[in-house]
Amino acid sequence: MPAAAGTVLSLHRWPVKSLAGERVDALRIDGRGAGGDRAQALLAIFGGARRRLTVRQAPRMLAWAAAYPDAPGERLDPDAPPLPVVTAPDGRAFRWDDPLLPGALRDDIGRPVTLARDLALMPDLPDSLLITVEASRAALEAEVGAPVDLRRFRPNLHLRLDAPPFAEADWTGRRLRVGDAELELLHPCERCAIPTRDPDTQAKWPQLLRHLARAHDTLFGINARALRPATVRTGDAVALL
Repeated sequence: MPAAAGTVLSLHRWPVKSLAGERVDALRIDGRGAGGDRAQALLAIFGGARRRLTVRQAPRMLAWAAAYPDAPGERLDPDAPPLPVVTAPDGRAFRWDDPLLPGALRDDIGRPVTLARDLALMPDLPDSLLITVEASRAALEAEVGAPVDLRRFRPNLHLRLDAPPFAEADWTGRRLRVGDAELELLHPCERCAIPTRDPDTQAKWPQLLRHLARAHDTLFGINARALRPATVRTGDAVALL
């Protein structure tokens, strides 16, 4: 199978699961994932139990954003991330421990919530990072004939590689060197309905998921796991091993 090489185009952190996140210049990663990524979540009662709330149940969550302004880039310690700052659609900012935050979220998204924090991180696939590739994003955009915002897919690392679009679907079991980091590539990411929601307006675009199902087996991006703690940076060299 051919090798591929390129660079890191962008890095992304999502401090609160299903809220908008932040683009950063560096990420400290380890076997759990990216430091601070999805370390917080909203909990609500649905399906007869208290569960982590996502865009599937409450699309309005995308109108809220979370960031770590006190720990930009590699200054965030994965073992001790600060509490994030959550910004409401009207611009009000709340620290994660602000007693007014649960009520503000309830009033805007329409259901009571409680706040959870777990430094083991809470991605859909435990102990993982999500990687996307620009050639695949651009090809998908051409296939559907409309802009496809990368934020729909909520990656951690977005790469430019000298590989054909969607080649990453065949990279299960291989390794990827990113700067000083080495990642084990686990399997392509099977997408749910979350990418059908516009990250700015929350408008639904079901045709996007239908196209991914028809043309790409509902796959976009690839899950990975860091083999050792490392720091990755925008512009780092990338090589498929």
